[in-house]
Amino acid sequence: MLRRQTSTVAHDGRDDDVLAALGIKPELSRRMGVFGNFAISFSVICILAGGMSLFGFGLAHGGPVVMLGSWIVIGFMTLLVGLSLADVVSAYPTSGGPYFMADKLGGARWGWMTGWLNLLGLLGAIAGIDYGAAVFTGAFAQMQWGITPTNSITMTIFGAILLLHGLLNSAGVRLVNALNALSVWWQLAGVTVIVGALTLAPTPHRSPTFVFTHFHNDTGFTRPLYVALIGSLLAGYTFCGYDASAHVAEETADAQTAAPRGIVRSIYVSWAAGFVLLTGLLFALQDYTATQNTPTGVPPAQIFLDVLGAPGAKALLAVVIVAMLFCGNAEVAAASRMVYAFSRSRALPGWQAWRQVNEQTKTPTRAVWFVIVVPFLLALPAMWSPAAYGAITAINAVGMIPAYGIPVYLALRKGRAYRPGPWSLGRWRKPVSVTAVAYVAIITVVFCLPQSTPITAQSFNYAGLTLLAALLLAWGTWITRGRRDYQLTAAASAQPAEAMLSEGI
Repeated sequence: MLRRQTSTVAHDGRDDDVLAALGIKPELSRRMGVFGNFAISFSVICILAGGMSLFGFGLAHGGPVVMLGSWIVIGFMTLLVGLSLADVVSAYPTSGGPYFMADKLGGARWGWMTGWLNLLGLLGAIAGIDYGAAVFTGAFAQMQWGITPTNSITMTIFGAILLLHGLLNSAGVRLVNALNALSVWWQLAGVTVIVGALTLAPTPHRSPTFVFTHFHNDTGFTRPLYVALIGSLLAGYTFCGYDASAHVAEETADAQTAAPRGIVRSIYVSWAAGFVLLTGLLFALQDYTATQNTPTGVPPAQIFLDVLGAPGAKALLAVVIVAMLFCGNAEVAAASRMVYAFSRSRALPGWQAWRQVNEQTKTPTRAVWFVIVVPFLLALPAMWSPAAYGAITAINAVGMIPAYGIPVYLALRKGRAYRPGPWSLGRWRKPVSVTAVAYVAIITVVFCLPQSTPITAQSFNYAGLTLLAALLLAWGTWITRGRRDYQLTAAASAQPAEAMLSEGI
């Protein structure tokens, strides 16, 4: 399917020349390699975060057959989106990621709208990931010390986790790279340990018929197809964040091939490992209703307790929590690079501050703290209303997924005028990209569908309203300041970037 074009773009050890051709002055430390680039996206997808956090959602919205079936389908479709996005990333390997590509392929307004969707999605992701880690930490504290995790306690833990991630990311990309590498092995070993422990435990296990065919519906809706659609969001929400490989492209050696490979590899490895994890948990599930209504608030923790007892459950829960911490740390790294790049284009209020790079660490430190403080503020409504918090964090998927699809669509629209990079789908680009864009449109609608009935203020799915608010924010800021101040690159090149790239720089 893939072909490597060496005639289109110079790339071997000449990353800074590529950036210069795109009008970008290299400022960040280029210390990541192929594995490091893959590791950050794999860490952000984090099956031990998404798969575990949404496991209870899956049990209620279709049960095992929908959880596993949709994991296969959504994983495959995500791979197509990732392949298509990787093709465009190879042509434009910058920290701006989707917004930079959209601007180059469709113009300033496309870039502005895509940038705001991607940014809000990244900020919502940090809020969701680190708050989820705080919830799991609260469940661990309840099991270990009998502490009831109140909203204020959870928020305090959440703040401490954000602070930790701010400090780690301020230390420089070398530490972040090392932590991401450790995260890969931690997650893969974690899945092996969890599934192995649950499988080998001398307790009853569910039959293959139950695991692969049982349908369970607590949504209030009666149509199985509709329930399967909304149940697919377990996988849909998990398969987000692989744009991280693009956001650290300016810190990656041979970025035009390493970043695309990082995106694609992170998806298919997560796809395989996540299926193993979900299958292992479902085989080990003891009491369905009791697991859904567990006093820990974390259904997988109840499975651990039922199968392994308190000591084993606490050990496995600790494995999951550490994986979540790795995930949040990687997302902070990706989001801070997005803030840095978007500020470099003068898109954010106070852009002069957020685009600054620390001279010692070569890290956008101020952007790091921007993406620490804003998610904390976004999550504050959780102190009083879980529904309000859900409305804020819903922008994670409904912001990020469309931001992936827009540059792919614009590359298709450009037709033969689009110049691919050295990593290209070749003749497969059009059919794969058309399918990917169609999937992005469909899954975005599914994200916004009602998820339970009767619909109340607490059960209402705020994703659609959140997406509308994000679009209105992007449009409003474009009208008031974007079309006046926004500038993709600080300095224009002597000749169009695409022409320079096509000539081998």
